[in-house]
Amino acid sequence: MPSRRELANAIRALSMDAVQKANSGHPGAPMGMADIAEVLWNDYMDHNPANPKWPNRDRFVMSNGHGSMLVYSLLHLTGYDLPMEEIKNFRQLHSKTPGHPEYGYAPGIETTTGPLGQGITNAVGMAIAEKVLAGQFNRPDHNIIDHNTYVFLGDGCMMEGISHEACSLAGTLGLGKLIAFYDDNGISIDGEVEGWFTDNTPQRFAAYGWQVIENIDGHDAQAIKQAIDNASSDKPTLICCKTIIGWGSPNKQGKESCHGAALGVDEVALVRKQIGWAHEPFVMPDEIYQGWDAKVSGARLEEEWNEKFAAYEKAFPELAAELKRRLAGDLPENFLEKANTFISSVDAKAEKIASRKASQNALNGLGPLLPEFMGGSADLAGSNLTIWSGSKSIKDHADGNYINYGVREFGMSAIMNGISLHGGFIPYGATFLIFSEYARNALRMAALMKIRCIFVYTHDSIGLGEDGPTHQPVEQTATLRLIPNMSVWRPCDAVESAVAWKMAVKRKEGPSCLIFSRQGLPHQERSVEQLELIERGGYILSDCDGTPDVIIIATGSEVDLAMAAAKQLAAKKIRVVSMPNTNVFDAQDEAYRESVLPSDVTARVAIEAGVTDGWRKYVGLPGKVVGVDRFGESAPAGDLFKVYGFTVDNVVKTVEAVL
Repeated sequence: MPSRRELANAIRALSMDAVQKANSGHPGAPMGMADIAEVLWNDYMDHNPANPKWPNRDRFVMSNGHGSMLVYSLLHLTGYDLPMEEIKNFRQLHSKTPGHPEYGYAPGIETTTGPLGQGITNAVGMAIAEKVLAGQFNRPDHNIIDHNTYVFLGDGCMMEGISHEACSLAGTLGLGKLIAFYDDNGISIDGEVEGWFTDNTPQRFAAYGWQVIENIDGHDAQAIKQAIDNASSDKPTLICCKTIIGWGSPNKQGKESCHGAALGVDEVALVRKQIGWAHEPFVMPDEIYQGWDAKVSGARLEEEWNEKFAAYEKAFPELAAELKRRLAGDLPENFLEKANTFISSVDAKAEKIASRKASQNALNGLGPLLPEFMGGSADLAGSNLTIWSGSKSIKDHADGNYINYGVREFGMSAIMNGISLHGGFIPYGATFLIFSEYARNALRMAALMKIRCIFVYTHDSIGLGEDGPTHQPVEQTATLRLIPNMSVWRPCDAVESAVAWKMAVKRKEGPSCLIFSRQGLPHQERSVEQLELIERGGYILSDCDGTPDVIIIATGSEVDLAMAAAKQLAAKKIRVVSMPNTNVFDAQDEAYRESVLPSDVTARVAIEAGVTDGWRKYVGLPGKVVGVDRFGESAPAGDLFKVYGFTVDNVVKTVEAVL
């Protein structure tokens, strides 16, 4: 049987060879953390390579994702469907081994990492999901949900602000099944970090409420094992491992030169001699595979869990069926039918309310149908209106469904990603639209991974009023629409708000942004057919006989302005199009888009209280856009709308100009 060091050296060899073949990558971290990985994966990780989606597996997150060859080596060696050809194709087009771990490429990759700090934050979300799912489903003598979340992270993750946000909250929530390994090697791309990073990291994490295990030799398997054995059960644990980056490289270990570049042919040869690895590149002896193979143990672990679940299912058949449904990501039976009934009731009320309040009403209408909802707000629950009648804080209730995130917009969003990735929940989280800027990269990661998260943004325009330009979003809605795979809803009234919620919940592969107003929005009258067409992203709200002279396109609070202008232009043939979701509308077939915006009608005006460029593709020439291409001001909303041209008179003048 190979020694622990020989098993760890298999990671080092694969990592340096793959990086060398690609002539691109980061060999230092995999070589430095190989000994930690060997202990964790061989002695502690519960997983089954034959079923990477086994619900009760331990989660492993490589937050320092540039060291991706470490996790690819682990997956290959332990028996996942990641053959040597994929290791050889590291960083090559269409391989399952891209430069950073990408969710959905290689089996066993739990999340996309690379933007530093987001992996540990995703892991906090996964640990929250595990804890709450256990609280909701476990019963005495039936611990069906019971697994750990393990994280590797480095100095870069520690420096990123998002790690402060997430780890602070993790301590507050007492996430005892979260164990993080800090690769304390003192080196980043620019060199020795003591020139720019002198934090007392152990004290920082102790202050967060973590258990901290300091000064562990990251190359001593017994010390690593002892540290893991001593991990707390009621606090998250940080194991601070002193390591040498590029361990085994005679001339480059401990230096920044091995951080982000291939070692070079000569140095690779020296490493082989230094660590006693006598095998050719990408050649792995059978005894090494046998030492790493987790297929038999993984199958046994899953089978044992299946037996436990069978007993659970017999004792609690309804709970078991509900857990299966939620882990599969399926919606409750008849959800869409019941949601449509709720939407019809909203339509019948015909209320004039702020769409943020309509959003809360939708939560009260749909929330009882969706036990998988996991809500939250970044310290703005009373403004975002994200708490509904069934909300229970997870801090106070083991089976809760609401997270008070505090002022942590970026952390909240990346934690939501982790919750979604874990499974069993549909997370939603809210802040003011302007603060989507803080969270932007987490939104991008959600879209990149095509996961179901619902990002709620209120106070959507200069209509915010007196708080002024720092809080008034201008360019945010437009830029959110530009994110591939993102679905952005900006509804014009309570009915469109309810539809937006239904569609966001229904959307299984991809995130949604729901953008709501502070100010009251009038109800728009619709036929049953128009009600159904809201789902298509854009539809004719008001029409004329025959071919229109002009088409007015609007979204959100500006739809009512378009309707009022159309009435004043009664002598003209006016069509008003409500466009609550340009992403969805653009995805419709050409025939439908042509029926709403016929190409032979070139006189068009778009209205939105935001930057104008995104609307120019819909209006063309001689079309015009009534929008906001400068920052706002501090004043009552009504005054601002007048100054910025959001008046019936200005819209009428603009329509007349294009005619």
